[in-house]
Formats: sequence, structure tokens, C-alpha cells
Amino acid sequence: MSRQPEVLWAQRSDKVYLTISLPDAKDISVQCEPQGLFSFSAMGVQGESFDFSLELFGKIVPEGCKTNVGLRNIICTIMKEERGWWKRLLKSEEKPAPYVKVDWNKWCDEDDEDTTSDLASDDDDDMRVAREEESSDDEGMLYLPDLEKARGTKK
Repeated sequence: MSRQPEVLWAQRSDKVYLTISLPDAKDISVQCEPQGLFSFSAMGVQGESFDFSLELFGKIVPEGCKTNVGLRNIICTIMKEERGWWKRLLKSEEKPAPYVKVDWNKWCDEDDEDTTSDLASDDDDDMRVAREEESSDDEGMLYLPDLEKARGTKK
């Protein structure tokens, strides 16, 4: 039986960001179809299967979809076919599944995008996403083997 990982989403006028919280995932498969179907599957650390499909609000450009796999999560950048702000993530007007939530750390209002787009290009945006993905709650902390090595107690 498969499970669904937590999925955080945010948007810009030209793309949607999906951050899938699944530490140390293996066998990751992401599919984007032009009509707006997004599918994800992966294996968790303990061999459990995770998968989900989302019917997105609008059409997308499959060739413009990028996936960045990190240690703690997977960030998918999905290119919208038409520039503009979606009313919601999913085509359905029903409340989304409980594992799909808004990513307030990456969220940008329509009005805010005009001021930030002058300052950052798409490459800068991709770099910022990569830097956010690399940072973690335990940044700067040493893991036990590293701590023992630093103390000189491990040979």
C-alpha cells in the first residue's frame, strides 16, 4: 500500500513550485503531462512506496518541468503554459487532500512579483530555490560521527 508525502506548493505567474517532503527518497519518478497532470512516485528509506497524482489548475509545459532532489525533500518546478496567476493549485474546486499545503516560505503575491521580477532573473530564482533546498533546520550542527571525530574520540 502506498502513502502520500507532504506536498507544499507556491506559484509565480510563470511557474508552480512543489516541495515534496520525503527524506532520503530513492527511485524517484516525476511525470508532467501537457493537460496539467502531475504524477510522483518514490521509495522511502524503509522501503515504503509513496505516490500521488495531481490534476493541476491549468496546462503546463512538460519540457519546462525541473526536479531538484535533495536530502530532505524534492523540489519540482513546473512551467505554466500560459503566464498568469492560478486561483488554486488543482483543477477541482473541492478542498485539496490534507497532504497538500501552501508553502508560505516561497509564496509570492501577485503584487509582490512585479517588484521582485525586476531584481531577479529565472536563473537567480532557480539558485534561490536550490539554496533554500540545501539549508536545513540542523544546518551547522555536527552529526555524532563528525562530533566524535572532532573530539578525537573516534579512530
